Amino acid sequence: MSAMTENEQLDDLKSFLKKYGSKVLSLILVALIAFFAWQYWQNKNTAKLQKQTAKTAMFMDEARALGDQPDAKAFAALAASAESILQEDPDSVQALQAQLVMAKQAYNKNDYALAERILTKAESSKLKDEGLRSILLIQLADTQLAQKKFDVALKTLDKVQEDTFKATVDEARGDIYVAKNDIANAKKAYQAAWNTLIERKQERQILQIKLESVGVLVEDPDLERPILTHVDEL
Repeated sequence: MSAMTENEQLDDLKSFLKKYGSKVLSLILVALIAFFAWQYWQNKNTAKLQKQTAKTAMFMDEARALGDQPDAKAFAALAASAESILQEDPDSVQALQAQLVMAKQAYNKNDYALAERILTKAESSKLKDEGLRSILLIQLADTQLAQKKFDVALKTLDKVQEDTFKATVDEARGDIYVAKNDIANAKKAYQAAWNTLIERKQERQILQIKLESVGVLVEDPDLERPILTHVDEL
């Protein structure tokens, strides 16, 4: 097999992002949601909050049980549960969690417009938690990317202020630029994400594949050569 051309590598990357990008991001978001919710619960451990947290935990268990493709009836029932949580306290961490979960469910149903509406509404929350707000904005940008609202998605990512998410945001920017066929800016965004991950000694195998797919060879002695390179050499 001859080595792939630059266009073929770029097409492979787009296919990879379309197939796995949102799933990888979803796993990250679910873990982060749980982390920030636990922090919030520890800091404000009241009887009312315990009740709300328990209700939200049941809601999230219900969402997990439905899987990625619930039928219309199940989705409607889950939406009703989310609305109940939202009505109790629209500016609570539990309400924001419920909206994030519903947006993910809508995304999984390929209803990107609904996911965007849910997250846009959630963005108006008065909850003072930059971590959860950052998660929301990243997820919102992903729904906008899915609808090919490239410039809108980039502006959404610009709102993320929490430094913890710098690498995630830069990598997401790179994905958007790839979708726009703006390879020059994709390289810059991916490289910025790479530099941050190297500095923080965090996982970066997938990002290395993305970088090499846009023509940037990065050296990392701690990692094996990425899958795409092995394929090219067959």
